[in-house]
Amino acid sequence: MREVRWERMFPDELEAAFQACPVVYFTYGLCEPHGPHNTVGLDALKAHAIACEAAKEHGGIVAPPDYWHIHEVGGYASWAHVYVGQIERHWMTSLPPWQHFRNVCYHIRTADALGFHAAILLTGHYGPNYMDLQRLVSLLQPRVGTRLFSLPDFEANVPGFDHDNASGGDHAGKVETSLLWALEPDCVDMSRIPKDIESKPPFAMGPDALEADRRTGERMVADEVRFLGAKAAELLAEYDRIHPAHTFTTFGDVERFWSEDVEPIQHDLWTYQPIWEGQQPVPADSIWQHNIATDGYPGGIPPNTA
Repeated sequence: MREVRWERMFPDELEAAFQACPVVYFTYGLCEPHGPHNTVGLDALKAHAIACEAAKEHGGIVAPPDYWHIHEVGGYASWAHVYVGQIERHWMTSLPPWQHFRNVCYHIRTADALGFHAAILLTGHYGPNYMDLQRLVSLLQPRVGTRLFSLPDFEANVPGFDHDNASGGDHAGKVETSLLWALEPDCVDMSRIPKDIESKPPFAMGPDALEADRRTGERMVADEVRFLGAKAAELLAEYDRIHPAHTFTTFGDVERFWSEDVEPIQHDLWTYQPIWEGQQPVPADSIWQHNIATDGYPGGIPPNTA
């Protein structure tokens, strides 16, 4: 099988792959607890492996995975307080949203500078970050020749675990566990699940994790690969139709976009909010409180609290 991972390809291989199908995949996730039975890198491992399967099947190049993503702030901190708990080391590779999204802008700048016709941004990390990513992409597209599309992997997971269009994603439950089991079997060990999980499942494990099935995961991977291949074809057709110029090519272009388009609206983004609907504020004595302080936000104030 031909190599599709950018970092493992020789220059002539990259050029040949680009000429054959000028699509790049950017994949995102982080290390965080996903139950005792999954390795902590599940989010990025899953997204990157799915993108690699899509590129092998339909063409394209997969950029190096980004294992640093949004956590420990706002609603993510509140979620962690409830589902991860007060553990000494959580093993997260966290970034605040303003850093993560700025990094994404630089990734897209690279795609445009290299002349890619299409870029698919696939995140394996859930919560509202994917909605902010989609908003960022919508703001960027008028400045970028590369045709852009972003999604959480569960939006490609149709018809979902049970063919019911209702179980596209979860957190370390039957869906994510099945996907990782199919993609990276060495990263799933079901024997690590405690025998007695009648109380709160440990380490943010989904309550239905024991229903995970590797073969179902393989079917879901095939569904997602088919979805991504169709989306890549749509983006390439759009590029051919409009022949856009590639003008988002310098570091200065990124910084101008950030200051002109993102900074004015960034406190309206979902990932900047102190809590999400239905959540309780993080208690003052929680280990997840330390990044809730006002000095953790641009401008010195939490969003929507001024």
